[in-house]
Amino acid sequence: MFPGGQQPDLSQLMKQAQQMQQQLAAAQQELAATEVTGTAGGGLVSATMTGDGDLTALTIAPDAVDPDDLETLQDLVVAAVRDAKRAADEMTANRMGPLAGGLGGGLGLPGL
Repeated sequence: MFPGGQQPDLSQLMKQAQQMQQQLAAAQQELAATEVTGTAGGGLVSATMTGDGDLTALTIAPDAVDPDDLETLQDLVVAAVRDAKRAADEMTANRMGPLAGGLGGGLGLPGL
């Protein structure tokens, strides 16, 4: 049963669904074009990633390179990539969260 015994206006629901789909697509394009940077070792290693998770750059300062200690450099690279991924995930959650949150009650349809 619908609240108040009235059926929802299906054309209005379809319009809302279309608007939300357009907003989500625009947000996804924006995330793909936006870059975030993660760092490790006080900036010795930095990793740049798009909002949709593609690694686009990795920078290693010469001071980070010690031929006798490659393990530390490897750890710094992993830490910088993880930091960039965290920043990308945070940006995605901030951008997509309000849009995705509207799917539950925004259309008034179960499961959406």
